[in-house]
Amino acid sequence: MSHQFSLTGARAALAAALLLASSWAQALSISPYNEQALQQLKQSGAAVAVFFHADWCPTCRKQAASLEVLKDDTALKDMTVLVANYDNEKELRRALKVRSQSIMVVYSGEIEVTRVLGQTEPEAIKSAFTKAL
Repeated sequence: MSHQFSLTGARAALAAALLLASSWAQALSISPYNEQALQQLKQSGAAVAVFFHADWCPTCRKQAASLEVLKDDTALKDMTVLVANYDNEKELRRALKVRSQSIMVVYSGEIEVTRVLGQTEPEAIKSAFTKAL
């Protein structure tokens, strides 16, 4: 009986370790917007999106929740999302011709490949991101 208990305990320990490891292995990278980071990612040819987010925007909150769902999607392991504060990043908005919040500008290196306009469904956002990969 003690042998069965230790095997069950080992299985539980293994399951806990796998769960912990999976939480470390996030695929989609989400960080606050930083001009230097954006330029480095673009110059290196990386896939990057600038997400214009406003705390007061319900659509933005839904998009943020969808991004959290996508964090573990290994198909997006080479994608970075930089979250720009819509209210504060006025110069960036002007430079990218962004006129409203809840927009994601998606790049493959230096090339803008698409924009996500108010889309809140994880699969639709993923589809847009994969155009940059």
